[in-house]
Amino acid sequence: MSSQTQDQAGFPAQQQTPPGRTDAMTPEPDHGERSYEGSGKLTGSRALITGGDSGIGRAVAIAFAREGADVAISYLPEEQADAEETRRWVEEAGRTCVLLPGDITQESVARETVRKAVSELGGLDILINNAGFQMARRESIADITSDELDRVFKTNLYALFWITQEALEHLSEGGSIINNSSIQAYEPSNTLLDYASTKAAINNFTVNLAAEVGSRGIRVNAVAPGPIWTPLQPATQHEEKIEKFGSDTPLGRAGQPAELAPAFVFLASNVTASYVSATVLGVTGGKPVF
Repeated sequence: MSSQTQDQAGFPAQQQTPPGRTDAMTPEPDHGERSYEGSGKLTGSRALITGGDSGIGRAVAIAFAREGADVAISYLPEEQADAEETRRWVEEAGRTCVLLPGDITQESVARETVRKAVSELGGLDILINNAGFQMARRESIADITSDELDRVFKTNLYALFWITQEALEHLSEGGSIINNSSIQAYEPSNTLLDYASTKAAINNFTVNLAAEVGSRGIRVNAVAPGPIWTPLQPATQHEEKIEKFGSDTPLGRAGQPAELAPAFVFLASNVTASYVSATVLGVTGGKPVF
């Protein structure tokens, strides 16, 4: 883990334009490149990870590969450089990494993303609905434009529905769906009213879908991260807030993507979580998820 996360809260003031780039961050996030060690928990599995080019998605892709899974990652075309870096780490682990650029806020693209993943991987066992968008550079509901509202809801909810609907055509007994929720579903910030609303909806979606597909032997869970150091932060927050990012957690710091990956591995694996469904697992630095 980076000494930055261990010794101090916050990061140097910095700002990017959305969606943000990993190599422009100071310091660069830790995705577990040099720390995560697998033990075969996902051997032979095939996973689709939305937003898999950077941040939490990259950390999950690396961990899954080291646990024995082949992965497909979806991402926006402008994130190609980050996606190529993720593929490099997956392939270094000896696994296949399928790159699927496209804007999943468009229904046709979202559904085709699943079909391409299935075709390239030869099937699908795990779906990680990780892609998300927020915009925190405003002060009240009056500052939320219709275009921003569309982008947040279509990225966080519409795409999740479309991709899950398509994936359920291919998942079978033992399959796992994991949605990326947020501490914002429990402790919303007034600058993230729209984003927090989608995350609360994702929790409800998780529990309801788990009840629907449990009879098919498919498990549905969610992970609720706290403040995590990803490109989304400098791309969507005021730079002065970056200096204090994560300092309000009981642990006193933001988390790194590498600290999220084991939660996804746990929930994805039928070795560790075969009887876990309809659960939201908090990885929040001590903030409660109830």
